[in-house]
Amino acid sequence: MVESTYTEGGCLCGAIRYRVTAEPIARSICHCQSCRRASGAPSVAWAVFRPEDFRFERGDPLRFKSSPQVIRTFCGRCGTPLTYQHTGRPAAIDLTTASLDHPEHFPPAKEIWTEHRIPWERVNEDLPQFPRSSLDT
Repeated sequence: MVESTYTEGGCLCGAIRYRVTAEPIARSICHCQSCRRASGAPSVAWAVFRPEDFRFERGDPLRFKSSPQVIRTFCGRCGTPLTYQHTGRPAAIDLTTASLDHPEHFPPAKEIWTEHRIPWERVNEDLPQFPRSSLDT
């Protein structure tokens, strides 16, 4: 029998834990204003998975509709941002890379929404840059 591969993550306080059972379908750093405000950071790294490969193992995060088509989840106890889902992309759930137990295994492959980038934050010149979503190209 082959042992299944999985990756886990969760929030700062440990109230929320999740598991993914496949490799990500995309990895990016987002500079959009919505992600910045939701995280309180100059940008957010995301690892994108298929929803069927993801599940919460412990706890029930709070959900916030940050725009008409976007639901974000976060821990209601410590505030850690966890997921992003867009109704226009039902085959994807974005996980905050830094909430993974081993974020170093999921380096970004591109930077998106660079037109919203805070000027003092440097981009990684080795990565492809997209002024908006990389799906718009």
